[in-house]
Amino acid sequence: MTKALVVIDAQESFRQRPNWQAVSNPDLVDKITRLVTSARAHGDLVVWVLHAEPGSGNVFDPALGHVRPMDGLAPAEGEPVLVKTAHNAFTTTNLHQRLTSAGIRELLVCGVRTEQCCETTARLAADLGFEVTFVLDATATTPIEHPDAPPGRSLAEVLADPRTLSTDDIVERTVYALSGRFAVVRTVADVVTSTPAVV
Repeated sequence: MTKALVVIDAQESFRQRPNWQAVSNPDLVDKITRLVTSARAHGDLVVWVLHAEPGSGNVFDPALGHVRPMDGLAPAEGEPVLVKTAHNAFTTTNLHQRLTSAGIRELLVCGVRTEQCCETTARLAADLGFEVTFVLDATATTPIEHPDAPPGRSLAEVLADPRTLSTDDIVERTVYALSGRFAVVRTVADVVTSTPAVV
């Protein structure tokens, strides 16, 4: 086993936010399921990472019950489920130790948010010496307000603001930032191969 699929922050917390209505990839669960199914069939390691902000009282507070995989996604027995409190999946977990002790050299990255936790994890993984494949259409994000935007606006107001960064722009910027530097950017169709025959 030299390859691992890292599923980052594909958790119910995000579905509790109003801006999830404008998510870039409504089929995220289906895309991640295809990757997970393929990884398991090939004997690759699948690692699940969740984001938590204990005591915050927001959707990432484990006490509210949303820090769990999105409905339709379920870690199998023996698959690690790590909980992080930083943007990338390495800093506040033992992910690096787990991967190196398992002999992993190649990572496939997917999950939420494209430009934040997924991209940050991919960058750090590359710096740590892993070969990184960023599975673009198995990531998702939401529009980003301008830094000077007033707080508390409705989703409609956010989307109507010409300074809001659209999901298309976010995804494009991530491709530009990662390609040829930190990762190979691929689609689910690129990386999912047929299930190996049982011998």
